[in-house]
Amino acid sequence: MPNYTLSYNTDSTGRMEGQSIGGWPSFYSYFPDYMIGMNSYFYSFSSGNLWRHNTNETRNSYYGATYSSTITSVFNPKPSVSIKLFKTLSYESTTTVADTNEARWACTELTTDLTDGRPGSMLETYFEQKEGEWFSFIRTNVGTVNWSMRSANGIGICSAVTGAAAATLIEFTVFPGSIVSIGDLIYAVTLDGAGTATTAPVLAGAITAVGPLSVTVNVTDTVPTVGKYIMSIKNSQAESHGARGYYLQFKLENDSTSPVEMYSVGSSVMKSYP
Repeated sequence: MPNYTLSYNTDSTGRMEGQSIGGWPSFYSYFPDYMIGMNSYFYSFSSGNLWRHNTNETRNSYYGATYSSTITSVFNPKPSVSIKLFKTLSYESTTTVADTNEARWACTELTTDLTDGRPGSMLETYFEQKEGEWFSFIRTNVGTVNWSMRSANGIGICSAVTGAAAATLIEFTVFPGSIVSIGDLIYAVTLDGAGTATTAPVLAGAITAVGPLSVTVNVTDTVPTVGKYIMSIKNSQAESHGARGYYLQFKLENDSTSPVEMYSVGSSVMKSYP
């Protein structure tokens, strides 16, 4: 974990046993050797050099390095009661449509307890301003492969493979069906006599054409061989249905060096029905 400075504020709201108490409002990216307040200014030392804080309009700049503002939090309605489907992410901020992308918030991490370490993310350009809020539906990262999703399908046993790599014809004895389409990624796996996979799926490439008993693939990785079981998976971002889990952890990040405030973050949440 990176080094941070944790601040304490005696004016932060809070109560304990009837007494007003302060709080720990924020982490800061700078990590000084020593800190002191003097003559209404805040000073710190790093590597023997003196730094005076709060003297310019450039935010998140310390000791000659610029950092990003980040907010990490969790949505967890009805914990441990049911698995939820988190459909959207929205935030209220001082960010305006006129601001450049660098002044907007991006979601750099989206993780649930069911993602197995495969976090999602959303660029700042994914968010659209609607009725004062910045709104986006939750997308899965491009290239994410999850064989338990409905966007993954089995096609059948490969009966013949012909053609050049850029236009490899993979044939079947049974019609693949309308479930496959151009742009789907093709994977091949080895099955034993009981029909159980004995190897992990190996990527071949993307489908460029679909025939009555075949698919044409632009092979960019491994050419499938006869007898392999062929599977397809659709574009993970285009087929996004949200994020499933008991909770959703998110991280918002802003690269602006100008003042930006965040007021609230929300999500449209519904019960997941498998």
